[in-house]
Amino acid sequence: MEAVRFNLLASVLLSLSLLVSLTLATDVKYCDKNVDYDVKVKGVEIIPDPVARGKPATFSISASTGKEIAGGKMVIDVSYFGWHIHSETHDLCGETSCPVSTGSFVVSHSQELPGFTPPGSYSLKMKMYDANKNELTCIGFDFYIGFASSVADS
Repeated sequence: MEAVRFNLLASVLLSLSLLVSLTLATDVKYCDKNVDYDVKVKGVEIIPDPVARGKPATFSISASTGKEIAGGKMVIDVSYFGWHIHSETHDLCGETSCPVSTGSFVVSHSQELPGFTPPGSYSLKMKMYDANKNELTCIGFDFYIGFASSVADS
């Protein structure tokens, strides 16, 4: 009887952990489904999710490549309800270790959004280029900025 309870409990815990991981996954889409990008994106992790205004947020992009990348840049565009509101460019080697070897790697960017940032749904588009300005990948995903603010915490 004890073994049956343990198996039932283990099954429930496994199901709950799978459900939680599915709800925390960020849906990533390539900009052009017909392009075979050199960098394949496996997923995006956003911490915290939802993003809190006035607090640091980290976007970690898990990817892989079949060729070494010596350097390059990332161009990020953010939209709010379809309206373009922000652009920034980052040195790829400032967001991950360079040179990027063949295989899996992570690009991670942290940023603190101002406390007055409006809550709601945002869209982010990220293009990655090598040092010769060849587009390596282009992805888009949505994220949410919650109503919580550090202004109230002060």
